[in-house]
Amino acid sequence: MRIELKKFGQVLTSRPLGKEAFAAIRPTIDPAAENVEIDFSGVISLSPSWADEFFGAMKTMYGDRLHYLPSENPSVIATLEILDE
Repeated sequence: MRIELKKFGQVLTSRPLGKEAFAAIRPTIDPAAENVEIDFSGVISLSPSWADEFFGAMKTMYGDRLHYLPSENPSVIATLEILDE
């Protein structure tokens, strides 16, 4: 299963919007999916707060089955590094 973040907009900022995005997608995703890919194409800016809310909930649901597709976007790279700390 692939989740395209651009469905939530090009600029993904703020903790409340990350939580809202997860709440919106939650009814449509399969908790039993073997592999979940996060696609960052089309995203201009990703904030650590948005990502922490959205990916935190996704990690709780999918654990090691959650994978981030490669991105050359500096804000995506920096945000993922911050979340890894």
